[in-house]
Amino acid sequence: MNPKYLLAALAAAAFMAHAADTPGSNPSLPAGPSAKERLAAARKAIGAKDWSRAMSELNAAAREEPRNADVHNLLGYSYRKRATPDLAKAFEHYGTALRLDPRHKGAHEYIGEAYLMDKKPAEAEKHLVELEKICGNKTCEEYADLAKSIAEYKAKN
Repeated sequence: MNPKYLLAALAAAAFMAHAADTPGSNPSLPAGPSAKERLAAARKAIGAKDWSRAMSELNAAAREEPRNADVHNLLGYSYRKRATPDLAKAFEHYGTALRLDPRHKGAHEYIGEAYLMDKKPAEAEKHLVELEKICGNKTCEEYADLAKSIAEYKAKN
């Protein structure tokens, strides 16, 4: 083969290979962060008590992974912790998290705390019982935290 043609063929092949790597312009393809990245960003926002940012990240993550119990648990937490709590939305997301993962320790702890905010300590205690079953003891962090919250609630009421 003529070296000129070989060189031209190699150049064309290299150009086409590069072109195949170039991202398309199809707007329906996801171009943003993954649900895992959004969850990490939400946890950072929660740490900073930036509830708007946390909810924005978590809602986007929920659209991408609607069956992610951690996302729903943290959405419930964010609705409960923001300046004007929305307990109905919090319960909705905690319920979804627990339907997806009935053994989700964080969701049991947080829904129990939401029940205390809603002045329903008996409901909170049901989740404390579940945590004892899931943890196999009374020393796991989620059990200890909810037990403390229930004791504080009872001392005040």
